Amino acid sequence: MCGIVGVTGNSNAKDILLDGLEQLEYRGYDSAGIYVNDQHGDGFLVKEKGRIADLRALVGDEVVGSTGIGHTRWATHGVPSVRNAHPHVSANGRFFLVHNGVIGNFAQLRETYLQDVELKSDTDTEIIVQLVGKFSDEGLDTLAAFRKVLSLVDESSSYSFLMMDKEQPEKLFVAKNKSPLLIGVGDGFNVVCSDAVAMLTQTHDFIELTDGEVVIVTPDQIKILDEKDHEIKRKPFHVDTDPAAAQKGAYPHYMLKEIDEQPGVMRTLVQEYFDASGNVKIDQDLLDTLGQADRLYIVAAGTSYHAGLVGKELFEKLAGIPTEVHVASEFAYNPPLLSKRPFFIFLTQSGETADSRQVLTQVNEWGYPSLTITNVPNSTLSREASYTLLLHAGPEIAVASTKAYTAQIALEAILVKAYGEAKGIQKVKDFDVASELTKVANGMQELVDEKHNVEQIAKEMLSTTRNAFYIGRGVDYALAQEAALKLKEVSYVQTEGFASGELKHGTIALIEEGTPVVAIITDPKTAAHTRSNAQEVLARGANVLFIASRDLATDNDQIVLPEVDPLLSPLVSVVPTQLLAYYTSIQRGYDVDKPRNLAKSVTVE
Repeated sequence: MCGIVGVTGNSNAKDILLDGLEQLEYRGYDSAGIYVNDQHGDGFLVKEKGRIADLRALVGDEVVGSTGIGHTRWATHGVPSVRNAHPHVSANGRFFLVHNGVIGNFAQLRETYLQDVELKSDTDTEIIVQLVGKFSDEGLDTLAAFRKVLSLVDESSSYSFLMMDKEQPEKLFVAKNKSPLLIGVGDGFNVVCSDAVAMLTQTHDFIELTDGEVVIVTPDQIKILDEKDHEIKRKPFHVDTDPAAAQKGAYPHYMLKEIDEQPGVMRTLVQEYFDASGNVKIDQDLLDTLGQADRLYIVAAGTSYHAGLVGKELFEKLAGIPTEVHVASEFAYNPPLLSKRPFFIFLTQSGETADSRQVLTQVNEWGYPSLTITNVPNSTLSREASYTLLLHAGPEIAVASTKAYTAQIALEAILVKAYGEAKGIQKVKDFDVASELTKVANGMQELVDEKHNVEQIAKEMLSTTRNAFYIGRGVDYALAQEAALKLKEVSYVQTEGFASGELKHGTIALIEEGTPVVAIITDPKTAAHTRSNAQEVLARGANVLFIASRDLATDNDQIVLPEVDPLLSPLVSVVPTQLLAYYTSIQRGYDVDKPRNLAKSVTVE
């Protein structure tokens, strides 16, 4: 949540900041601002409520300089407004600061140190920059003042800080705790960003930071200091992503582009994780450690949690290993009784999910092995887990995740294949995952090519409704929960995913004349039962949409899915539900890529 950018040593600082913020707008879009210094004593602070386009319209030609910081906000403390937008400024007008995260003890800091300072905002962030200014006025140099403030922030807080001192305009002061921040290495200049995607037009080489470090960035130096001010040398890592991959191209929206990219993601995963002979390419040490586990614990949030529900079915039905799926924010403060030899799998698109990281920190303290499955190399959860597997899905910019969800399920299936073969499980040996994922890719392509049919269904069924339901059993129930999340987060239709057999135990009371209900039918064992449940809501006036596999479909089913293995059916059944969510949002006139109140990378607990 929130996006941070910074640059020093580049005369094009203004445009670098604005362009970088546009790439980070998925992290927050309540307000935005930049501060640019021209190295001659003149600074320019511009802030605006709303999107980066609104900010850009305010930034005039007079804003010039080679060093600057910028921020796009997802509001936590204080409503979206110009006064609460970052950067915030110290009372002495010397220090400018942007922040991602939450300061847990900001109220105590305000009462203890700042009763004589008139605050200009309602944010926790302003407390930090005002403290730096106060301690500087008392005689501390900038680094010492910054350090002192960091020492006063309680350990439960999360933050990425990027600060400028007007009297040292070529320097950027950086610190982080539980919140991502990268230093980009340029040619004669350096940059700072929350996500590498923001600066891929400037550099492909980045240095990751760890909690507790303070960094001073100048045009020709990146000085990383530990808590005792000892300098740390760290080599940059290279990001191969093409900047064009993060652009919409000819698509009207990122979400539609990313839905259409899913067949290609399936093929990429097959190429990355299988050799020419069809053998899985996964580190043997990971498989050996996984093979010693007596129970798997999948930990995730949101869409990734729903992918974990499908993973549970794959691990248990194919490989026979007991698997639990936990909501990260619940596990962090209410962990279950663990087995004797647990193995933890963290599913996260960004690799920065704060709730999941809280659990991983505990797991590391307990000394248990862990695997992070993520789309972002060198992300925090990737670095801190015992092992990492990458999704290779390419940048996912739309707030509503689509291709990361299907990539997570596909990679779980590949991991099950590798695990089962290592354990000599015949059922897994007979399961040709590479071939099945190729079939999935073809099936996905068939569905996205028919998207206009889904558009018409969305118009007729969902464009004006107040609420809706998805129902299914087994993996179809897991898919129903993800489908419901997609519809509610981008179209604001109150939508719930239910186990279809549970409808008659209470939920059917909500069915009214015309209530949309989408029935997912892909499992031969439960198909008849789900159809029976659909008849129960039809009898009470519901408007039912049937999405069924070709081998289970009837003549009246509106959406027929290509046949794939039932355990992998969510990979194809999710596609029409993603499209339903997309078109419903568009028909209602909403910004589908940036739904209200949401952000892509959830970096606060």
